[in-house]
Amino acid sequence: MKSESFWYIFINASLINNFVLAYFLGICPFLGVSGKMETATKMGAAVTFVMIISSVCAYGIHALLVAINAPFLQLISYIVVIAATVQLVEMVIKKMSPALFRSLGIFLPLITTNCAILAVALFQTAKGYSFFGSLAFALGAGVGFTLALILMAGVREQLDFADVPKVVKGTVITLLIAGILSLTFMGFSGLGS
Repeated sequence: MKSESFWYIFINASLINNFVLAYFLGICPFLGVSGKMETATKMGAAVTFVMIISSVCAYGIHALLVAINAPFLQLISYIVVIAATVQLVEMVIKKMSPALFRSLGIFLPLITTNCAILAVALFQTAKGYSFFGSLAFALGAGVGFTLALILMAGVREQLDFADVPKVVKGTVITLLIAGILSLTFMGFSGLGS
């Protein structure tokens, strides 16, 4: 691993290489849950939590698998940890806030198949981050994911009050906004040099 500061790892994961707007990972919840600000914020928090827990577990799993010379079990181990963490989050949200559980709908269990979460575990392993580097990376990725959701939700809420031509209403305008947000985040790539 290069000697990158934790702050740089965080900024890189959240802005420069945003998982949604630069890598196009996690698009399903990005488009599906970003209709309302409240739902987007809570979904972002849930995904960030799962990313952090998965990252910590992936760091330990990787060290263990390297120690026993079984790195081929890495992918399946990460998937099991992610699925278990999402089940935990789902049970907690269902118990603590049934209204939020209903508003997130199918997108809550779909966190399990969110490729952004698996990508965090795989990228941190490939980059050889330390334990705290992995935490900074996961937190940055989660913050970036939440930021993308909140930005999209804010724009979509404002569109409810706008006079949008019929030809671009619905999915078309949503995809146009996503493209513009992606182009905007490309401006952060200069921070990485």
